[in-house]
Amino acid sequence: MSEWLLPGVIVAPLGLAGLGLLAAALALDLLAGDPRRLPHPVVGIGRAIAWLEACWNHGPAASRRRLGVLVTALVVGGAYAAGWVLLTLLGWLHPWLGWAAELWLLWSCLAIKGLADAGRAVAVPLAEGDLPAARRALGMIVGRDTQTLDESEIARGAVETVAENTVDGITAPLFWALIGGAPLALAYKAVNTLDSMVGYRSARYRDFGWASARLDDLANWPAARLTALAIWLSSWWLPGTWRQRGALSATRREAPRHPSPNAGWPEAMVANLLGVQLGGVNYYAGEVSHRATLGTPHRPLCAADIGAAVRLMHGGWIMSLLLMALVLLMLRGVFA
Repeated sequence: MSEWLLPGVIVAPLGLAGLGLLAAALALDLLAGDPRRLPHPVVGIGRAIAWLEACWNHGPAASRRRLGVLVTALVVGGAYAAGWVLLTLLGWLHPWLGWAAELWLLWSCLAIKGLADAGRAVAVPLAEGDLPAARRALGMIVGRDTQTLDESEIARGAVETVAENTVDGITAPLFWALIGGAPLALAYKAVNTLDSMVGYRSARYRDFGWASARLDDLANWPAARLTALAIWLSSWWLPGTWRQRGALSATRREAPRHPSPNAGWPEAMVANLLGVQLGGVNYYAGEVSHRATLGTPHRPLCAADIGAAVRLMHGGWIMSLLLMALVLLMLRGVFA
């Protein structure tokens, strides 16, 4: 297992130099969040998906499924190729340009500050008793109806969002970045963006988005399970009162109940560590949706649980990164 180097460009940051770039990207994301004043590659990916969907998502179901497979391959392969070509060309011009481009791409693939800020935007008004403001803030990050939710239901929605998106927004991009550098992290974001745009079971997307949804399941599979373990490990040193006893076995038992093969793992772990219940009844455009419950309701959820979920999110991604980096460095013989 070796690092793939081009002149001045680390294409697969598996070594110490690549970890340094990744650490810099993490620091930038923690301090500044999304680079909104810079072009965002995920925005470009989203526009490409929207255009392809508008052009090709029509006709018989079998045809739409085949075209959906093609779109998935084009978007994911195109994202990887674009990242690779960009780093290659800039690296040939000057090594610092290649490193700067890789730093920018890695930074754009992470969402640590954005996820933490979204959770706090719900927690602050909820703690102050301002339910309308908390509902509005929650409505910005979930698809469910929020107009009539009480304090416990608002907190549940925010905790579920923070837990689930710890994988999509942080640990899965880190996982693929460590394996294949910024190009592979960008390809993962293309998979994730495809799923968020067309990976639905509605009549419009059931066939066209089939390949996108299946690939997203595969891409998140390792990180979701690693993240659940990492959250549990981090809870032993994080401030707070956690219910570690039995949380691992309960998570293994409960996670498969979730309709997503991956989201249930971090959600179940967070629920069991907090001693609360996630899942249950949600409403979407007035239609009821029953989701399997995760965790045991030792008490109702409250605003403080959102802050606790954010702490577990931070502990989880840090521990995940340490575990992944340790394994990769050992595989490269650093400790030999």
